[in-house]
Amino acid sequence: MILFIAIIAYFIQSDSNKDTSTTETLKEVEEKESTNKDETGVEEEEVDEDKDTNETGFEDVMTKEDPLKDFLSDKVNKAIQRIFKRDLYVVSIGDSLTEGVGDDEQNGGYVGILEDTINQEEQLVTIDNFGKRGNRSDQLLQRLKEEKDMNRAIEKADIIFITIGANDIMQVFKDNFTDLTLDKFTSEQIRYEQRIDTIFTTLRDTNEDATIYLIGFYNPFIEYFPDIEELEYIVDSWNQIGSDVASEYDYSYYIPMKDVFEGSTEELLSDDNFHPNHVGYQLMAERILNYMTNEGELNEPTSKRKK
Repeated sequence: MILFIAIIAYFIQSDSNKDTSTTETLKEVEEKESTNKDETGVEEEEVDEDKDTNETGFEDVMTKEDPLKDFLSDKVNKAIQRIFKRDLYVVSIGDSLTEGVGDDEQNGGYVGILEDTINQEEQLVTIDNFGKRGNRSDQLLQRLKEEKDMNRAIEKADIIFITIGANDIMQVFKDNFTDLTLDKFTSEQIRYEQRIDTIFTTLRDTNEDATIYLIGFYNPFIEYFPDIEELEYIVDSWNQIGSDVASEYDYSYYIPMKDVFEGSTEELLSDDNFHPNHVGYQLMAERILNYMTNEGELNEPTSKRKK
């Protein structure tokens, strides 16, 4: 209960601070514009001066390459050429992390960044994105049963990306807000394991050969509640389930993501304080590419359940 109250209190305070900050900023802008008009009497000249500054300074900055893009290009370019020797069809399924919610550049999150990076020299992959905001594991299972377009895509896929699980945890918060205990998460965790296992079985029934990457989720509360150990335990244990299940299927891998969002000096979350911003999605894409090109470490799949 204390855990839930602390999280809700944060979001209430965050919204309040955001409104106050916006009001103060608007006042500062109005006062600055008024001062400028009083001092010069001509607003047009100031606009021209700003334009000159942009032409000599800002334009140069904009022409520079994105450092992260440079890193990805240099790091994985040879590996991409080696791995993606033919046209590959990629399908991404899951929740809002796959849909790209929070990407302030409207580039489709990590999926769009992966597509741009891999195809930067030539068209190597085609990606269809079936991410849907709010999806829990039970809802993704239902979609796999009902959505023919998604199933046809999975049937043809060479690679499948999945993000799922964060909304399952949030559902426990919503369903038990008056009596929130660690036991509530533990009991739901058992059902989550069964569902994620059924998701993998369903994918393998549809496509025996596609390489599947289950992408872990992060703890968006760690920056604000670093001392609440229960949050860390919950996220870690649910991620471990995903890793364990993925390791039981052929050509299936788990890619950890939680550590990517820890200890960063950059702001990696969007204005909703839950989803990644564009920089956060860039780091997700970097981690995925590193693992796909064997720069990272992938858990070794077993041969227990090959269909």
